[in-house]
Amino acid sequence: MLGILFGFIISWLLLYVFEKKSILALGFLPFGKRFFQFISGFLITGFLCVLAQVFESYLQSSSWVINDQISSSLILNSFWWDFKSVLTEELIFRGAILYILIHKIGNSKSILISAIAFGVYHWFSYGILGNTLPMVLIFLGTGLMGYSWALAFAKTKSIMFPFGLHLGWNFVYNTVFSKGPLGETILISSGGKELSDWVSLLNFSTGMFIVPAILIIYVHYFVAKEKS
Repeated sequence: MLGILFGFIISWLLLYVFEKKSILALGFLPFGKRFFQFISGFLITGFLCVLAQVFESYLQSSSWVINDQISSSLILNSFWWDFKSVLTEELIFRGAILYILIHKIGNSKSILISAIAFGVYHWFSYGILGNTLPMVLIFLGTGLMGYSWALAFAKTKSIMFPFGLHLGWNFVYNTVFSKGPLGETILISSGGKELSDWVSLLNFSTGMFIVPAILIIYVHYFVAKEKS
């Protein structure tokens, strides 16, 4: 919680120093409109994540079973962890810095810088620094996802839509399908076979490349650009 508070304070200071704006410049208002964008983003990536997991289950011939240790507190704690981590990352990568960059150097360069920074950040968060192939794949995958979310920020003039997109993916992936660092939460994969090299690559590409590509296309062509 302190990290989020610190993020808001730093964001506010940056916005004031460079743009003479308050934290509201990140597009929290009007509330109804921004909440709708947040929920829309959450549902879009949540649905895409479900499709990706169903596809993986099909490839592995596995199934999903409900965790018999499931509880409301387990789900809430996991959701809160996802919420905090996502909001912190959004404030860093799709917050004040991106807002300032867009006003200084334009959308295209700013979105690219944000995407590159997001990809590099995951070298450290995933602990893969020094492993060349994983570094390349993770950089491309998370960079593409970061590009789609930065594009969403630029088009909507709000952090809320990319926040929803980010949280929808992370919550479904981490909490619903128990794929994150918190261990078993709602659903647990049962049975299945080990994937061959090419099939494993196809499965990996689904979440890392195909989903971000779909999001980029969706945001670029179907999300209306708001006026400043």
